[in-house]
Amino acid sequence: MKALISVDMEGISGIVHSSETNPERYDYQRGRELMTAEANAVIAGVLDAEPTADVLVADAHGTFRNLLPEQLDRRARLVRGKPRALNMLAGLDEETDAALFVGYHVRAGEGPGVLAHTMNGEILDVRVTGRAQGEDVRITGHTPGGDVRTTGRSLGEIGLNAAMAGHLGVPVVLLSGDDAACAEAAALIPEAVTVPVKEALGMAAAVTLHPEEARDRLRRAAADAVSRRTEIPPLALTGPLHVEVDLASPHTIDLATLVPGVSRTAGARTVAFTAPDYGTAYRLILLLAQLATIRPA
Repeated sequence: MKALISVDMEGISGIVHSSETNPERYDYQRGRELMTAEANAVIAGVLDAEPTADVLVADAHGTFRNLLPEQLDRRARLVRGKPRALNMLAGLDEETDAALFVGYHVRAGEGPGVLAHTMNGEILDVRVTGRAQGEDVRITGHTPGGDVRTTGRSLGEIGLNAAMAGHLGVPVVLLSGDDAACAEAAALIPEAVTVPVKEALGMAAAVTLHPEEARDRLRRAAADAVSRRTEIPPLALTGPLHVEVDLASPHTIDLATLVPGVSRTAGARTVAFTAPDYGTAYRLILLLAQLATIRPA
C-alpha cells in the first residue's frame, strides 16, 4: 500500500499568524516544529493501519523546505524543494492508494478561515466548469469581492489538489485544518475523514486544540481513513474543462496572455482557457501562479 501525505502549514494546530509560517519572521521555527509533529502523527496513523505501507511525505508549504528532516518519522520518505512536478502533490502517481492532506486551509474569499488564500495569494479565484463524477459542474461560488459567479465550481488548494489526485485515480481520504477547511473538503468529498484542529475566528485568530490533542486525533483519524480508503471515491473532473482564473495583478494578466490558449475575458482581472483534461488544467493553473511571482522589471 502506498500513501502520499501532503503537508501544508496554515492549518496546523496552534498556528494562526503569518509570523509562524513565513521563513523571514520570528516565530517560523516554532511553526516548523508544530508542522513536523503533525506530519509524524499522520505517518504513525497510516502505519498503524498498514504496517508495511510505503509512506511518502510532500512538504507543501511556501518554499517546500519547512518540515524538519531530522525530526520526521524515519519510516517515511520526504519530498522537499521546488520547482517539481505536481507541486503540493509531488510523489503522487497512479500507484498511490490514498492521499492525505494535513494542515490545509480554506480558499481565498471564504471564511472566516485562518490565513485563507489560494496558492501564493495572487490568485483570487479559480472556477472550473466540466463534469464531476458524471454530473455537470455548475455550482455557485463566491469571489473575494462578494459577487456571485455561476460559471462553475470555485476551487482552492483543497479542491485543485483533490481533483488532481482524482485525475490519477487516487482518493483523498483525510484532511485536517481549521473548521472552514474541513467544511470545504466535506462539500467536495463527503466520504473523506476530516479533522478540525482549530475553530477559525478570523484571518489571524482561532480557538485551537492543544497540539498534543490534535496529534492524537490525527493519528486515530489517519488509521481510520486509510482502512476505509476503498470506500472513498476519487474526485474526478472529466474534460474538456473550461477554467477561469481571477488574478490580483494586471502585470500577471499581461504575462498570462502570452501563454498559448490563455486569453482575457470581459472581467477586468480574469483570464480563461480550455483544457482537454484536468491534468492539463492543473499544470496551467500552476504556471499562472508561478507567473504571479514575477515582478515588472
